[in-house]
Amino acid sequence: MNFKKIKNMIKIAKTEEEIVECFHVLSALRPHLHADSFVARIDRLKLETGYTLAYFLENDVKAVAGFRISEWLHSGKYLEIEELITKEGERSKGYGGKLFDWIVQHAQKTGCNQVRLVSGVSREEAHKFYIGKGMAFEAKYFSLNVEEQIITKCSS
Repeated sequence: MNFKKIKNMIKIAKTEEEIVECFHVLSALRPHLHADSFVARIDRLKLETGYTLAYFLENDVKAVAGFRISEWLHSGKYLEIEELITKEGERSKGYGGKLFDWIVQHAQKTGCNQVRLVSGVSREEAHKFYIGKGMAFEAKYFSLNVEEQIITKCSS
């Protein structure tokens, strides 16, 4: 695909080339990921969890979002945004906002009741963006690194 000729389009990354182009943007948010294993990881996530990688294209990839659709007993079907990032140097130009709006429309079209996301507590600028998009802070998210727990308990 010739990325230089396409403008103002949101697409689902399906080909290896598209996924690699998304990596260049997404790796700023997920620096622990490696280019050599990224395509295989995305393919595995798509197969195992329904993960979808979408991107905003205007001559090159400007913003990337990863999301999946699932369902909870207490609230029904929802779309969860796993990643949402705009390319460094392209922020505050509307690319992330357009991609977010597209995701909301996609959630509506697929029968979801909500769009959700988890955002690190230190990402205050991102929180302002989400609140500006109408999202509500409605829960606290807890986690436990079980690998560390196993190592700690086994070494006691």
